[in-house]
Amino acid sequence: MNRRRRARVSAAITLVCAFAVLSAPGAGLLSQAYAAPASPAAPTAPGAPGPGPTASPPAVAPPPVELPPGVSQSDITPSGSAAPSLDDVRKEIEALYRKAASATDAYNLADERAKKQSAEVVGLTEDIVKGQVRLDALKKQAGAAARAQYRGGGLPPEAELMLTGDPQLFLDGVGRARQGQKATRDLIAELSRTQEDLKTYTADAGTRWQELEANRAKKEKAKKEITKQIAAAEKLESSLAEKDRARLAQLEKDAAATAQSAWLGSGALQEINRTASAQGRKAIEFATAQIGKPYVWGAEGPGSYDCSGLTMKAWAAGGRPIPRTSQEQWRLLPRVDVKDMRPGDLIIYFQDASHVGMYIGNGKIVHSPRPGRQVTVTGAGSMRILGVVRPDI
Repeated sequence: MNRRRRARVSAAITLVCAFAVLSAPGAGLLSQAYAAPASPAAPTAPGAPGPGPTASPPAVAPPPVELPPGVSQSDITPSGSAAPSLDDVRKEIEALYRKAASATDAYNLADERAKKQSAEVVGLTEDIVKGQVRLDALKKQAGAAARAQYRGGGLPPEAELMLTGDPQLFLDGVGRARQGQKATRDLIAELSRTQEDLKTYTADAGTRWQELEANRAKKEKAKKEITKQIAAAEKLESSLAEKDRARLAQLEKDAAATAQSAWLGSGALQEINRTASAQGRKAIEFATAQIGKPYVWGAEGPGSYDCSGLTMKAWAAGGRPIPRTSQEQWRLLPRVDVKDMRPGDLIIYFQDASHVGMYIGNGKIVHSPRPGRQVTVTGAGSMRILGVVRPDI
């Protein structure tokens, strides 16, 4: 009986201890140890409502797009911006090629001036050589006169005349003396003039040489800029998939067609079928015969052309020499209103006059567009027109 009572007491004590443990701080540690780990909750501001229902897990990011070798995402998308559309890419490529065109004009102008200055330096050098030869001859002539006077006793001809006793000899000597005096004065004057010419030629040659070196430096700078802009445009275009490059070409055509339609619709060109001059017809014949030949910056034919190289050679074939660059053609040739334009006239494009095409009538031009393209016919209003010049006014 006592044994049963002790067993009941022992069980009761065990039960009380169990309840004490479960109700103590830190209870549930065992169950937490076997539970799945949970993300730490964000701290709650005082007075703020408690956390709501558990949020859904975040979506998994898609894998990165694989780009062609050598092309990074930063090459085509600025940091923090959305991926560009194909039309954005088209505009960027056009901008790069326009920068290259401006640099090409600078290169062509520096090249033209360098050629001219080089020819001037050669001419001045030849003048210096001729002047030196003439100066040496005059010095010899003056030396011979001095030696002759020395052989005559050192007396000038006038003194010798005063000492003669023959009147006829005196009269004859007077004439010879006057001739000798004039020859001496002429010799001294020519000697002085030749020396001054030599000084001028030498100074001019030095100036022309400095200008030549400056233009050579400009050529090299422009060449680097051209190469840089063309490389950037080609890299951007080559980063596109083949189907996107085809779409890009179509976008270019669509943009040109839209601009041409808007230009014609504006009434800017009142008469599209005017007649070219005789020289203009020859220029057009030459330019259109080059269709299909590639654009190469700085080229003047016969196998390739840049834009102003084509118009310059075309008008040379028409019998009218014109400046080499589109900017010089705009600056120096007579201007006409767009509404008065006739075939053979040159249309200058963009605010910096960096492109030129030849109007051939019916609202169209022939031109050499840019690297990667060939001489072709397109709408005269497909690009922003700066103005029109006429070489044969």
